[in-house]
Amino acid sequence: MELLTLAIAALTAVVVAAVLSRRTGIATPLVLLVVGIVFSLVPGTPEFALEPDWILVGALPPLLYATAVQVPVIDLRRSFGMITWLSVTLVVVSALAVGAVVHLLVPGVSFAAGVALGAVVSPTDAVAATAIGKRLGLPHRLMTVLEGESLLNDASALVVLRTALLAVTAGFSLTDALLDFVRAVALALVIGYVVGHATVWLRARLADPVLMTAVSFIVPFLAFLPAEEAEASGVVAVVVAGLVTGHHGSRRFSARERLTERTNWLTLQFLVENGVFLLMGLQLEGLLRDLDNSDNTPGQVAVVSAVILVLLLVLRVGFVGVQVLSERRRQPRLDAIRERLDQISDRVDSLADRPGPRLAGPRGERRLGQFRRRVERGRADVAYQESEPVTARGGAVLSWAGMRGVVTLAAALTIGTEVEDRTLLVTVAFVVAVVSLLLYGGTLPYVIRRLGVSGTDPDVHRDEVRDLFGGITARAVAALGPADAIVLDGRPIDPAVAEEMLGWLGRARDQRDDSPEALSHASQRVLLHREFVARMRDALHEEQAIGAYSTDALRRASQMIDAQELRLETG
Repeated sequence: MELLTLAIAALTAVVVAAVLSRRTGIATPLVLLVVGIVFSLVPGTPEFALEPDWILVGALPPLLYATAVQVPVIDLRRSFGMITWLSVTLVVVSALAVGAVVHLLVPGVSFAAGVALGAVVSPTDAVAATAIGKRLGLPHRLMTVLEGESLLNDASALVVLRTALLAVTAGFSLTDALLDFVRAVALALVIGYVVGHATVWLRARLADPVLMTAVSFIVPFLAFLPAEEAEASGVVAVVVAGLVTGHHGSRRFSARERLTERTNWLTLQFLVENGVFLLMGLQLEGLLRDLDNSDNTPGQVAVVSAVILVLLLVLRVGFVGVQVLSERRRQPRLDAIRERLDQISDRVDSLADRPGPRLAGPRGERRLGQFRRRVERGRADVAYQESEPVTARGGAVLSWAGMRGVVTLAAALTIGTEVEDRTLLVTVAFVVAVVSLLLYGGTLPYVIRRLGVSGTDPDVHRDEVRDLFGGITARAVAALGPADAIVLDGRPIDPAVAEEMLGWLGRARDQRDDSPEALSHASQRVLLHREFVARMRDALHEEQAIGAYSTDALRRASQMIDAQELRLETG
């Protein structure tokens, strides 16, 4: 009963904090973190011991999966260089730098133990940053970098942590560490890819939103647990499974199924995401008690934490600055790519005018279509890089958004008692995470407003959505063919019905008639509308593959198509 009461109280706190966040503009995780800290210091508060597996095995996989499902693959591909630079290179360098500094400040802490601390404080947590960014309208590319970095940097940090802890007891080999990292990532990619495709195939055949959502709840663990058992990166496996599901689910799942799953996952993500921040704040009293019982002092913790915070900020500013400078020097290369794409396009057009034996017939037309699609995708990539560069102001926001979260504390708690000054390391990790959340998270809205960093203009976005939806509608109409020659399921559609249907497309459907007799005009409208929606979905999927339109416009168009499909189901 006591556990149930605490769970209800925690749920109530999460809901109240969310309401307060919307009224004050303070990110919900920050509110819950403060609530947890204050509550932990109240006399008589029961002790809340955070088990690392609760976070690293119980909470982290579903949170990563819920985010990965929503992140378009094309956006990650376009910013993959910057994301890997921050999520892999910066994490490794930060871990080594923190290890060296901690060893110098506290000689009793070995370099390997210092690197372990560096590994747990290096990965950023984008929960609070993205919550603030979405509310203030940060540019889409900055949001993609923040989310992509947080998806992958946990994997880098956990691999470095595992290597550092092994070095504490068994020595260290740089070659073995690199090989272990490559093997862990490569095997995780395979596991995540297989799990993602297999579960999409299974769920597409269930044809029941409730069953599909139930299966989706175990997908993160189907990817994470086998990868961890194989000593691969469970984090990478979960992210890949989520990306595969999100990419193929838009075509394989119905609108109702995707809507049901999205609602349920958003609810689960909201509760778990915010609940762990509340739990993080509740650890303060226990950590202070452990610190009192150790040989370390609060002053020592404060000094080490302050130095690490400054070091992490300097490194992040430097690494982001490198990317900003790289963006400024990219234009000549983009011009060269555009010129090369024009040459390829001219070559494809000439081949289409005079096709050889290998390009004749339907197969040749498909190959030419694939070439044209690749050219269009390349041009869209160039246009994206030009329209959404990471400017100095955007780089400043990325630098200031380097908040640490509950994964930092959970990973720190995995440091065993065989490590000297374990209490110092865990307490410093907690302080770094809390201060970075409150300092950066509390001031990030001011930084964004002060720098004037904003996303797409609403009028421009509205015009883009209109152009996109008009384009995929026209493509769907063209795919259906002439109104007097439409045949669906082997049965011809009355031209008058086709003309009427293609003219309004938004009215309520009449009752469906599945009798084997000739279709009535009403049921023909339903059948034609369903095929039209399917053609629109195909056209949208092709536009997503090309990437000429922004993700927000593509998402809005997908919602409009979903609305048409849902009206068909309820009509």
